[in-house]
Amino acid sequence: MMDARLTPANGRVAAERLRGLVQADRYVAGEARRVAVPVADLDGSPGGMRDRQLLWGETVTVYELREGMAFVEAGRDGYVGYISEVSLAEPRTPTHRVAVPATHLYRDDDMKSPDLRHLSFGALVTVEAEGRRFWETPEGYIPKPHLRPLDRPFSDPAAVAQLHFGVPYLWGGNSVLGIDCSGLVQAALLACGTACPGDSDLQQGIGAAIPDSEPLRRGDLLFWKGHVAMAVDADTLIHANAHHMAVAYEGVQQAILRIQAQGNGEVTARRRP
Repeated sequence: MMDARLTPANGRVAAERLRGLVQADRYVAGEARRVAVPVADLDGSPGGMRDRQLLWGETVTVYELREGMAFVEAGRDGYVGYISEVSLAEPRTPTHRVAVPATHLYRDDDMKSPDLRHLSFGALVTVEAEGRRFWETPEGYIPKPHLRPLDRPFSDPAAVAQLHFGVPYLWGGNSVLGIDCSGLVQAALLACGTACPGDSDLQQGIGAAIPDSEPLRRGDLLFWKGHVAMAVDADTLIHANAHHMAVAYEGVQQAILRIQAQGNGEVTARRRP
């Protein structure tokens, strides 16, 4: 059975590649669009609950526009859902990502000029020109230290996760305004050039299993039912969690015992991306 989160079909319309696999009134190739707001909710149904979020500059394939909502498939991981139509614009090839917890998009190449947008870590931008202190993009100017070329990915996913320390917990969140456990892991791995799905149950297929007898290494993943954390070292995790309501550090054994005590079971998997 196909996972609805990863299947671009809603009965009325489906991706052309699914012809013969799912029932739909029509099958379409879809059209590329770009997220043109700092953070946009990706809902499981029109006006429904947030499943995930998409960031400025990320690409989507639009399969249907209906009553102000777009039925889309996210380019980063194939996640499917509904996003406000006004959040989208014509596609543009990104060149850089925001590589610090957050930055501002300025009207002019001057730190005193009006700030136009707040952009989260991981937002994608298209650099058109380089100034002395700012990168120029079609929408404005961004301080040069805040961007990293897409062809220079990070090498340490735990370091990326640590950039999010203290970010408030938000169910389905994917930005520094709010993030959840799987959003944190995805942000860390994508920034390092490692493909990563959006939800923790899907992330259990990443990399290779780690034997229980083997100590954790930096960047390893620990899974529980509905939760994932990343190892900073053999004894310490970093994770976005509802206990702290933030991205926080926690001892490995402390987390295991606490999660067990609150009724959420034992560790279900240990993976090395």
